[in-house]
Amino acid sequence: MQFKPYRHKVQYYETDTMKIVHHSNYIRWMEEARVDMLEQMGLGYDVMEKSGILSPVLSVECEYKAMSRFPETVSIQVRLVRYTGVRFEVEYEMTGEDGTLRARAKSTHCFIDGNGRPVTFRRRFPAWDDLFKRCAESAQ
Repeated sequence: MQFKPYRHKVQYYETDTMKIVHHSNYIRWMEEARVDMLEQMGLGYDVMEKSGILSPVLSVECEYKAMSRFPETVSIQVRLVRYTGVRFEVEYEMTGEDGTLRARAKSTHCFIDGNGRPVTFRRRFPAWDDLFKRCAESAQ
């Protein structure tokens, strides 16, 4: 499954005194893009949470390549690159309107229940398991 890029318009409050987007905002944009990716899959956080599933962040990496500034729009291409049944990994490529690479990043997440115990989709949600597998395989 190829995901449509998520587009984020840089807000003035996201910039620092140098009029450059503060580095912490890229992590927020990753979350926005990941939420959008899950919605494109038909399995948004709202759907998972209604079923008692949470998906915390386990790790985040971000390599900054070029500056983003107000008021440009940044396009974020996401790829679900790894899925184990309990964990998944997403890669992000953020580009400016001129096509310049702004940042490259990845995040790792897991699935847990309301008590914080790991949940294996293979057993509890086989249709969701199949969906994640297909998306991860198509990214290869």
